[in-house]
Amino acid sequence: MFRRTPRIFAATLAVAALALGACAETGPDEPPVTGAPAAGVFPATAGGLTLDKRPEKIVSLAPTATEMLFAIGAGQQVTAVDDQSNYPPEAPKSDLSSFQPNAEAIAGRNPDLVVVSDDMNKIVSQLTALKIPVLRTPAATTLEDTYRELTDLGTLTGHADEAADVVRRMKDDIAKLTKDLPQRATKLTYYHELDTELYSVTSKTFIGSIYALAGLENIADPADADGKSGGYPQLSQEIIVKADPDFVFLADTKCCKQTPETVQARSGWAGVTAVRNNQVVALDDDIASRWGPRVVDLLRTVVDAVAKVPA
Repeated sequence: MFRRTPRIFAATLAVAALALGACAETGPDEPPVTGAPAAGVFPATAGGLTLDKRPEKIVSLAPTATEMLFAIGAGQQVTAVDDQSNYPPEAPKSDLSSFQPNAEAIAGRNPDLVVVSDDMNKIVSQLTALKIPVLRTPAATTLEDTYRELTDLGTLTGHADEAADVVRRMKDDIAKLTKDLPQRATKLTYYHELDTELYSVTSKTFIGSIYALAGLENIADPADADGKSGGYPQLSQEIIVKADPDFVFLADTKCCKQTPETVQARSGWAGVTAVRNNQVVALDDDIASRWGPRVVDLLRTVVDAVAKVPA
């Protein structure tokens, strides 16, 4: 999963290839996927895993996977989710940890499918040895990764049609959001803040690619030109102020209680264009750190902010 703490996330990226789910939405005006469970076709194979029958006791150890499962209509099959899965509210949250997964505790839930993002504590091999099917849904680096994971989960849970519908609506929404963006002679710039230690993302990350869809230029790219920070460099106040971004997007409103007001109060930031023009945008930390269907909501927030600036 995208990390909540930048240092932890960088470690996760190194091992797995950042910062820190009823039905996830693809937009505030669109209803979630509902309806009677589909039987599907089994045996079913996806993501390198084959299931002989539809799983009825799914344990999700990844917040994004949890959102995806509920979005495609498989929520009733989910019997437990990890302690970080907080969306949708009705997801059966437990004390199971995704950061330090315990095979014995997971096995105690008698799952017929476990979904993980990262192979922490070599949990995949541990569960496989117990003959418990495990599907990995690693952190996406592109939207195509998101679509593929939704498709795989749909196939393995008997909800292939619903998953295809979610993917189709995501693509349609993204196309609608980006087709009328104003043409600008010079791109607007932005700084995406992960935490108060000023960790950020570059354009090579999944989140960075979403900003690129909105036509924005990332001030953090030069800080990780060699890729040694895995796309998540730590900036300094001096670098940010000097870059003078047109926008500041805060993905640390929950974890670190940051607001446009706290940013304005930072020493030396009052003259930054984003601050001066009231273009500091508060994001939902969870939506801004996951790669499920709600990524459309993130893009909508960014596009709405950009649309307020005259071309």
